Amino acid sequence: MTTGTEKKPSRIQLRNRHRILDAALNVFSQHGYRGATLDLIAKEAGISKPNILYYFSGKEEIHVTLLNQLMETWLDPLIEMDASGDPMTELLAYVQRKLDMARDLPRESRLFANEILQGAPRMGPHLASDLKPLFDEKCALIETWIHEGKLAKVDPRHLIFSIWSTTQHYADFEAQIDVLMPKRAKEDGATDYLNAMFTKLLSP
Repeated sequence: MTTGTEKKPSRIQLRNRHRILDAALNVFSQHGYRGATLDLIAKEAGISKPNILYYFSGKEEIHVTLLNQLMETWLDPLIEMDASGDPMTELLAYVQRKLDMARDLPRESRLFANEILQGAPRMGPHLASDLKPLFDEKCALIETWIHEGKLAKVDPRHLIFSIWSTTQHYADFEAQIDVLMPKRAKEDGATDYLNAMFTKLLSP
């Protein structure tokens, strides 16, 4: 664990820290916070438990570090929604970015879902200080597009919730989907289906 008075971490220290966080992401996404242990993280990382405690004070600090890193990534797709763009194009692009995130970052999606299902005990302040203002801003933007007649009348909040739920399903329920349909069909069909569904919903 580093402090402001310590020297800059070496390459080996940075590499070990990355190995620990990557291993912890696997463990937390599979077992949740309560089921995860330092022993499991140490085994996954191939690093001794005492060595992990050199870099982090315990399981909670590792978990909070991962959540803090995740929050910025989680907000980026919504931040990119451009007020000067075509409304339908911007919303469908947002759907695609969230779908890409579900495909490329399934462990992170499950980490986030597990935290929310627990009542967001560690991420609650971030939801209030970071996500809520951005969410309100984009809801107001969608409401403006609706008043201008560029989109159908929908509740912007429930629209965004629907985008989150339909896209994150492909990460959070990946094991179920992999049993029910071939991987190629999932990847080829998800974009087309969601685009058609949201285009029909949003067309004025």
